[in-house]
This record gives sequence, structure tokens and C-alpha cells, in this order.
Amino acid sequence: MTEIPRKLIVPKNITDALRNVNFPGSDKDVVTLDMAQEIRVAGKKVTFSLVFQRSDDPNMAVVIAACEEAILTYIGPEVEIKGNITAKAIHQMERPILPGVKNLIAVASGKGGVGKSTVAVNLAIALAKTGAKVGLIDADIFGPSLPKMFGSEAQRPAGISVDGKERIQPITKFGVSFLSIGFFVATEDAVVWRGPMASNALKQLITDGNWGTLDYLLFDLPPGTSDIHLTLVQTVPVTGAIIVTTPQDVALADVIRGVNMFKGKGVDVPVLGLVENMSWFTPEELPDNKYYIFGQDGGVKLAEKLELPLLGQVPIVQGIREGGDSGNPVAYDENSIIGQVFKEIAANVIHEVDIRNANLDPTIKVKVTRK
Repeated sequence: MTEIPRKLIVPKNITDALRNVNFPGSDKDVVTLDMAQEIRVAGKKVTFSLVFQRSDDPNMAVVIAACEEAILTYIGPEVEIKGNITAKAIHQMERPILPGVKNLIAVASGKGGVGKSTVAVNLAIALAKTGAKVGLIDADIFGPSLPKMFGSEAQRPAGISVDGKERIQPITKFGVSFLSIGFFVATEDAVVWRGPMASNALKQLITDGNWGTLDYLLFDLPPGTSDIHLTLVQTVPVTGAIIVTTPQDVALADVIRGVNMFKGKGVDVPVLGLVENMSWFTPEELPDNKYYIFGQDGGVKLAEKLELPLLGQVPIVQGIREGGDSGNPVAYDENSIIGQVFKEIAANVIHEVDIRNANLDPTIKVKVTRK
């Protein structure tokens, strides 16, 4: 019999060993089922919790013994694990932060200036037009734009008491409930915060917002990859990500990094597809003319290369910019040419979310572990 090589006693290797323990009667292991939590390592001593659905689950002793055996087998007999696994019922553990939200969707971009916020706002409105309950969080903490794009700069979210806890009531307009850090800082002030301050601001918008029941909650993320992206996936289980790009090569190169971040090991957020913005310029008085200012079909080709759906192409039309500046997003007029574009993108997003939910397990939020 081949001897299994011993491994370092670190949380990642403990988790890998536990993947060999299936819950009785299930084809899924205790890690996939998110049962193994609070893993701690101190020298050779390993402790963690096993979370069961019921406090009187008859499989507790069997599963604990199997976990002990897996760690001693795949890590090494020197591991001090006997008696260090605590069984807990699910009601004793952390409760879901957004229990009423069905799908959480990150809208991201590899670089700035590609119209990510414009796409996020108009997509949210187009989704609401289908009858869905939609929320939107301005996670671009350093450059909040939602208040202006919704024409709500003069409004301020109200405080509300829910089940004895103080909550922030989102502003609702065009069928979308939304919150932004822009509501809480002066318009002319620069937001100069260190990473932890910005991360805490995002957490507050998520956890303190009175979001209630939603079909979709969108997050308008900052460009690139940053602490904000990590904070999001560590705070909530993101259903999927949408990447916004423009056709030129410099934007497409950054898209690949953004896609790899979400799909990377340890994050594992499915990418629902790409939206190509500024695909061509069409003068409103000449709706049949197309001028490919930033190149042609760069996003189309990249989607094919990455084997991702192309959710839609958005042309450069003066009305899109005017709508964002005036607080009247173009997607609200679904009978306009651009309104139809976002209506189609919304339909494609709904389709991809349905496929993702039918074929993949729910996303597990990223856990912070210390080695």
C-alpha cells in the first residue's frame, strides 16, 4: 500500500484533508457543505467546529470520528486533534447577512473609464422593469456616482428601526433601491480613506441597509482589483460577476485579470459574462451608422477566448451620457433604442443567473484564515 505523504499542519491542508469526509447519506463532503468552520492551528494542536443542521443529529459522533481519522491520515499521526472538534447546531453559528436576497451580482471592470457605473445603473433599472425586486450598492467607495446618476443628490437615506436594530432605509427610484457612500459625504469632498475604513464603509452599506426581500442585489465595484473586492466576497456569498469592458486592447488585457480574480482558487465566484460598452458610435440622427472608434468586436472576441457569454454590446450614444448626468438613466425608457439594448442585456443576465443556479452549488463566502 502506498504511504500518503505527510503535510504541514496549516489550515489549508486541514481543509483539504476534510474534503475526504462525506456526510452520511450524501455525496458531498463536510467542506463543500460548509460544515467545517473556525479552523485554528497552534503548533500541533488543531481545533475547529462542525456545524450540523440539528443539535441532536445522530451522525455527530460518526462524522467527528471520520474527521479525526482523515486529519491523522492525510496530515500525520502527530496532529493533536482528538477531542478538539466541537459540534454545533446551525442556530449557534453566524446567520446569513442578507437572508432575503436571492442573487448577489458584482459589476466590475478591469480598468476605469469603461462605463461600469453606467452599465450597473441601467442594468439595475432594466432588471426592475421585468418585475424583479432589485437593489444596488455603490461599492465604488472612492468615486461614488449613484446619487448623481439617479438624480438623488439632494436626498438622504432615513434611519429606521427593524426588529430593535437601527437600519438605513435605501433610496428608491426607477424601481431600484440603492445606497451609496455619496449620500454621507459632501459632494465636493474627496474621500481619502485607508483600506480598512473603505472596507468598513462597504460592510455598513451591506449589513445596515434595510434590503428586505430582493431578487437581485447589484454591487457597482471600483475598477481593477482591490481591498473592496476582497471585502465583498468575504462579507457575502456573491452569486456571480459581470465584467464591463470596451473594445480596445488595453481594456481587454485588464479584463483577463479581473476574470481571473473572481474565478481564482479561494474566491470561486462564477463570471456570468462580459458587457462590451462603447462598442461603436452611432449619431442619434443617423441610427443606422456605426463608427468603431475604439476598435471592432474586441469584447466579442475576448468572450469567445475566455469561453464566457457576451451579455450585450452598448453603443456610444449622446443620450446615455446625458441620462447619467441628468439623473434620468436611458434604460427607464425601454422603448428607446438604448432602452432596448439594456432590456436585452437584462434578459441575458437573468438567463445566465438561472443557468448558474441550476448547475452550480451556491457560492460560499471567502473565509479569512490565519496560518
